[in-house]
Amino acid sequence: MTSRETLLATLTPLLAAESRAEAPAAGVEPDDLEQAVWLRLLERLQEDGAPDRPADWLRRAVRAEARRARRASARERPYHGEPAQEAHRSPETSALVSERRRVLRAAVRRTPGHCPRLLTAMLHPADPTYREIAGALGISQGSLGPMRSRCLGCLRRMLAAEVPAPGVGGRVP
Repeated sequence: MTSRETLLATLTPLLAAESRAEAPAAGVEPDDLEQAVWLRLLERLQEDGAPDRPADWLRRAVRAEARRARRASARERPYHGEPAQEAHRSPETSALVSERRRVLRAAVRRTPGHCPRLLTAMLHPADPTYREIAGALGISQGSLGPMRSRCLGCLRRMLAAEVPAPGVGGRVP
């Protein structure tokens, strides 16, 4: 066995134990933590060679990766968009959402100039980037933002004219 193979064989059980101990507090799976530390160790072996005290280095690396995972999970926020919510909808809610989409698409078709093509591209389920939209429409990416603002303003005015403003106390006349 080479020195690297001996080092890896020696550290494997220690890494597994340390990862199982630190993972619950970090909110990650022990295997994910273990994999991150293995990667860190392999990078270290390529750059600087083996650490002087491998067991101590390994413990510090596990704790550092666990801290990194905790910080990352603290910054993450769940996405509360339509796709996740559609599974829990009642038939009535699904019908209302479908009707809103139909009204929006009809209003988009009535917008002037290049707006129907632009707004249809922006409403595409694949959620294209500005670059993709500009390429599909044959316009420069820099003009897409101002054009988008004008089209959304026009659409907003059209939809506001169709929906009566609430009166006193929130009542619709």
